Amino acid sequence: MVLTYPAISLQTEPKTPFTPLLTLTLIVFLLVYLGLFLGGLPFLQLDRTGVALLGAIVLVATEVVPMDEVWKAVHPPTLALLFAFMVISAQLRLSGFYDWVVWRLDRLALPPRVLLGAVILAAALLSAVFSNDIVCLAMAPVLAETCRARRFDPVPFLLALACASNIGSAATLIGNPQNMLIGERLGLNFAEYLALAAAPVGLGLAITWATVLILGHGRWQAERHSAPTVSPQQRADDRPVALDRWQTAKGLGVAGILLAAFFWASWPRDLLALAGAGILLTSRRLHSQHMLGLVDWQLLVLFIGLFIVNHALQQTGIPTQIVTAFAGLGFDLQAPAPLFLASAVLSNLVSNVPAVMLLLPLAAESIRGPALALSSTLAGNLVIVSSIANIIVVQAAARHGISIDWATHARVGVPVTLGTLALAAWWLGML
Repeated sequence: MVLTYPAISLQTEPKTPFTPLLTLTLIVFLLVYLGLFLGGLPFLQLDRTGVALLGAIVLVATEVVPMDEVWKAVHPPTLALLFAFMVISAQLRLSGFYDWVVWRLDRLALPPRVLLGAVILAAALLSAVFSNDIVCLAMAPVLAETCRARRFDPVPFLLALACASNIGSAATLIGNPQNMLIGERLGLNFAEYLALAAAPVGLGLAITWATVLILGHGRWQAERHSAPTVSPQQRADDRPVALDRWQTAKGLGVAGILLAAFFWASWPRDLLALAGAGILLTSRRLHSQHMLGLVDWQLLVLFIGLFIVNHALQQTGIPTQIVTAFAGLGFDLQAPAPLFLASAVLSNLVSNVPAVMLLLPLAAESIRGPALALSSTLAGNLVIVSSIANIIVVQAAARHGISIDWATHARVGVPVTLGTLALAAWWLGML
């Protein structure tokens, strides 16, 4: 089933008259995106999710977005798909699968260069199916301790994990939240997108491996790191989970069936994924409270809030006027190359999910959808705050006494980001 999502017309639009409700909409939108840029609002105990939720509440309470329009604004298929794969990932975390992957790589006793490549490949493959944030959350603590045990410097491996998980998640329409949104909104074909993204993703992983090797100058011996400063609860959370073969097989089996269905079945992806999540929740051993406790409800609320805020802005007609004005200056945001560039820049200003929501109405045709998916995801390696996966890895490293500061991350993140974005732009025919 193909979903239609109308493109913005470049015909001259009459200027929107400023009314009290329009002024309120603009103020809420600007404050929300300022909060996304800053990570919160000054003097208020609000994070990005809280800012987006508060903005949505204001717009609904003042009937800028009437209650009967909320359901249309939030796009349930995207939320359903995102929730379902959070449940599948929770199954694999509780079954010890992610910890087992790192343990297995360690047992192979690979040389450092080969181990680095194996970590990159494993992180990318897992992120393409189970979401990069979940993969980093599960693998980073175990990888840090594995490197310590072998007296390797964990920093190159952790940076490679973060970069590879971001790049790998760009390979499919289920690898990260923004790709899920793009795929569901635009009705992109799962197999066609994978065929298009496979080459730039694969070469991007090679760029990551080469970059870490070159910058590391072949030095793998561990430097002295401070002792881990973790609370008993954090230590318990980071403790490896023993592999439960049956629960792992159950989770991987459901994921495999879903992937096959995405390739060959005509049923909506969100309904298929919900059915898979329902099967996993029907368990005699894993309590639903534990599985649902691993669902990222904050991210789901962030999506809902941003859906409402961006819907309100679109209704004003102002985005159409802005696009028309840029086109008059020779920068047509509906053309693939400008859209690719705008997505990469905006993703590093306000994060990739809000950037994609803002730019998605411009990506309704031809190559624009894949261009938006690749650019917004690959841009996530630039600096630490460019993606949640980076932040997760840095925080996990800190709990284990391993310091990864902005400069350390940027030495790998900047060349990887510029290289992979240039490669993707060339592959899509924009260079």
